[in-house]
Amino acid sequence: MEKRLRSSTTSSSADEILSSAVSLVATKTGKSSLRSVIFSLPASSDLVATLPLALHRSISRSLDAFKNSLRACTSASAAALGRSSRSPPTKRSRPSSRARTPVAAGAEGSGDPISPETLDHLRNLKAYAFVAHLCVSHPKNRFAPSELLPSVRSLHDGLVLYEWDPALLSQVASLCEEWWKANLPGRENLVSQSLPFLLSNSLTEGKKADVRRVYALREAFLLFDYVDESIEDMKTLLVRCVITPAYLKMIEGRKFVAFMLGLNGQLMKESLVLMKSQIPFGRKSVLEAYADILFRAWKGSEASLREEIEDGFLQGLIEGAIHASSKLLAASVRRVLGGFVEQRMTVGVEKLLLRLVEPVLFRSLQVANSNVRQNALHLLLDVFPLEDPDATNEVKDGLLNKQFFLLEKLLLDDCPEVRSVAVEGSCRILHLFWEIIPSSTITKFLAKIVDSMSIDICYEVRMSSINGIIYLLDNPQSHEVMKVLLPRLGSLFSDPVLSVRVAVVDLLLAVRDLHTIQFNKVVGLNDLLSSLANDHPRVAGKITKLLIPSYFPSKLAIKEACSRCVALIRRSPDAGARFCEFALSEGSSPRSLMELARVCVTLALSPKGLGVEQIDGLLVASSNICQCLSSEMSVKRALSELLSAKKLKHLLTAATSEHAQTAILSIASVLPTENLGGIYDSCMVIIKNSTGLSDNVERQGVVKAAQKLIFSCGWFDEMFKELANILQDAASNFRVRFGLGSTHKILQTSKKKKAKLPMKISSKGQVTGKGSQDPGTSSDDKDFAVASAAAWQVKSLLASETTRDAVLKSSISEMAFSALGVISEVCIQQCMELKQLDIEPLMAYTTFAISLFSQNVGSTATNDVGGVKDNDFHQKGSSVEENLDHALDHIVNCADKIFSEYASRKPNQNSEYGVETSQRRRSKRKEAQEGIPNSTEGDQVASFEVKRIENMVKLHMAIMKFVVDAETMRHANQNHGSQATAFGPEVL
Repeated sequence: MEKRLRSSTTSSSADEILSSAVSLVATKTGKSSLRSVIFSLPASSDLVATLPLALHRSISRSLDAFKNSLRACTSASAAALGRSSRSPPTKRSRPSSRARTPVAAGAEGSGDPISPETLDHLRNLKAYAFVAHLCVSHPKNRFAPSELLPSVRSLHDGLVLYEWDPALLSQVASLCEEWWKANLPGRENLVSQSLPFLLSNSLTEGKKADVRRVYALREAFLLFDYVDESIEDMKTLLVRCVITPAYLKMIEGRKFVAFMLGLNGQLMKESLVLMKSQIPFGRKSVLEAYADILFRAWKGSEASLREEIEDGFLQGLIEGAIHASSKLLAASVRRVLGGFVEQRMTVGVEKLLLRLVEPVLFRSLQVANSNVRQNALHLLLDVFPLEDPDATNEVKDGLLNKQFFLLEKLLLDDCPEVRSVAVEGSCRILHLFWEIIPSSTITKFLAKIVDSMSIDICYEVRMSSINGIIYLLDNPQSHEVMKVLLPRLGSLFSDPVLSVRVAVVDLLLAVRDLHTIQFNKVVGLNDLLSSLANDHPRVAGKITKLLIPSYFPSKLAIKEACSRCVALIRRSPDAGARFCEFALSEGSSPRSLMELARVCVTLALSPKGLGVEQIDGLLVASSNICQCLSSEMSVKRALSELLSAKKLKHLLTAATSEHAQTAILSIASVLPTENLGGIYDSCMVIIKNSTGLSDNVERQGVVKAAQKLIFSCGWFDEMFKELANILQDAASNFRVRFGLGSTHKILQTSKKKKAKLPMKISSKGQVTGKGSQDPGTSSDDKDFAVASAAAWQVKSLLASETTRDAVLKSSISEMAFSALGVISEVCIQQCMELKQLDIEPLMAYTTFAISLFSQNVGSTATNDVGGVKDNDFHQKGSSVEENLDHALDHIVNCADKIFSEYASRKPNQNSEYGVETSQRRRSKRKEAQEGIPNSTEGDQVASFEVKRIENMVKLHMAIMKFVVDAETMRHANQNHGSQATAFGPEVL
């Protein structure tokens, strides 16, 4: 093809070349061939002179024919419309990016169909435009621009007619763009149609390349008359650039918008109004783009347009920043003003800011509205220092002193928010302008901040004082002064507000990195260790980070680092253990912590010269390290080897405190099951022998850790059997001692199934066997304490989702539930006679009843769907609902009886209260006979009466909670079916 074309150029005319170009431009290969032929034309070729003329004639003929064809199509459409008036005319589709070819565009069902002849004319024009582009961009400039201009101008003038062919539109616009960039003669005649197209395309497509093309042609926009009415569409497109993301994101786009603002005064006003409307909703990037655009427009505009920006826009922004109704709006306005504040070194900007800000700022800092004062203060901090570069030194100093005076006044403002901003702003000013601020002013501000603001009644002001000082320390020139002042802030380390304490530790971290100030001079080491041991994890973690370079440095050998950490544990066991908890998260390596765990375990098992607290500290530290390292695959094997089954048992034996026992059990929970064989007996001892759980949080932690370990190892059945036996032993004893009948409804099912017990109940109602005692002996308190502990453990198992199902599906759950019913009755009966009531059995009983009902509701729904049947006691027909009703009636009746007795003031004479009353009466008569005054009798009676009332209130609240929960569950079951499981025992 290329060879034939080359041969034809020597013998054929320019018309024949153009004719063959129509078919060549349809393919990439043809275009390449045509480009090679035209670029290789010698200067002596006749085509250099004849081709531009032939091209102009061909373009003119095709354009005329194309216009005639369009008119014919329009006439045909109008005639068809007249013949078919029933259907309304369809809207002509706009050309889209999908309609890449004229055929596709005309086939989309438009109202004006394109004839084949029209399509042929478009193809011809596309070929001619391609040839014209090759001639214009010829590498050796063979063709004279004056000869090509008529052809290019004809294509440009018909640009609005090419909407059926987007490819032709783009090709002609690119041709005009190339002509402008080459600065060829007559380029001003090729922009009236091409520029609107390129601008519209950049707004519609949003491509960066299109924005760059528009910016490259920016000088062409100066040719338009923006006063003429025909330019309105163009002005609309230009104004849209202000809100188009593609222009705001790119530096070229922002430069173009700034350039556009200087084209015309009216155009600038419309653009500024649109820009102002976007400020309340604009994102940070948009606001910063507006700031850049405004400064560029101000800098590059004429005097008249500058005045519009200064007095018409910036002045309004300053007033809006001060009187904004919300902090967010004020911050957004200040961000736009930041474009000028950041460029204050530019000539004229400093004077401009002073002229616009001074009249309103100083007055607004002293108004009654605290919101206005706060906004004005933010603005003052942004523009500080306000000064006139052309004024004398005396005038400058006076203006500066006025600003310092107002800032100092705002430090004592009535509004805490204003004081908070003033503190941080003062520190920022001192940090930035330390060299030029008089030393007396610096001393006065720092003294006020450290001595007054740091003990402000508002915690936000105290926190702002610390944060401001942290920022100030970044200036090395402040260190000598702060070395003296910082120790005065040490009291804030014990501040009641957590965020303030966290800020103080951040201050210590900033001081630690300074060579001239020691952090332990600000807060003593003993205070740090006490806070590390007892404070919030956020504070403890930061203190660990503060102390790591001293007590576990990575730069020293591991052995030496471990020795330092052990020294910390010896000094403060609790603090040392907490230090190990956060060491990994604060940067210590797993390898070094593994070695530290090995050292702590070794010392704990051979405690020579160590106290009990130090041993427990080593054990807790080992536990914390091991739990942190449990997720580290690199040391998991070494961890398993370190804590063998035998060594784990020895560690649990060595733990004397409940906190240490909990820690060891927590270690076991992250170890492989084969390492836990020797710890089963120890866990069961904890389960059986723990008492007083309701008020002892640390003991609760031990029991919960043991339960978790037992469950994870598959020993749950053994544990629950032990708890059930304890409860049934207590229930059997209480039935005899307090005269409870064996036919009580709640115990009807307990006679059918029992675990093996160490005692038996004789047919005469007497307790025989191991541990039997006469009714009414002092063993009641001990038995009730043991039963309460077991009840608390059952309640704990029911409260956890992981163990609840196991409890409810256990074969002895019926026995445990029945025993809890008996113990709860005793608890209610004795509530008015005991000085300290433990309602854990009652709470466990009610939780058990609710859990059974909840489980039955969910299981019933499952059985209805899948046909699954279960013979457990909680699945037998309506037995579960009956159990809930029986439990509710049982508890309410017992409570009603005891409350009635209390209301009638006729307590049981055999009860503790009755015996004590009789004894007090006899003692009173005896003392009266002997003349001994009894000044404390009334206090003792009143104290015991208060305890009785407290017990009654506790019991009443527990029962009412059970009633409400039971009714809630029953109502949910009736109205929501299976959804009632959502009201599980968590409500308790």
